[in-house]
Amino acid sequence: MFDDLRNDAAKQYEDEVQAEYQPAAVSTASPRRSKKFLGMTSMQRFVLVFLLMIATCVIGFLCLFAFGRIGF
Repeated sequence: MFDDLRNDAAKQYEDEVQAEYQPAAVSTASPRRSKKFLGMTSMQRFVLVFLLMIATCVIGFLCLFAFGRIGF
């Protein structure tokens, strides 16, 4: 059962590598979407969204304070 396991795994890997470099046939599947939005990684997007949230909260607080809706 396990006699030729290593050779089978090596052959499967070689087949996958060859399939990767062959020209792709016309497919009806949708093209792959990039996992990057605006060229940013997920951590960069998180930091940007977090900073925008903080800025919104600060601006909202300042507006409420300026119009007298918050009293100390």
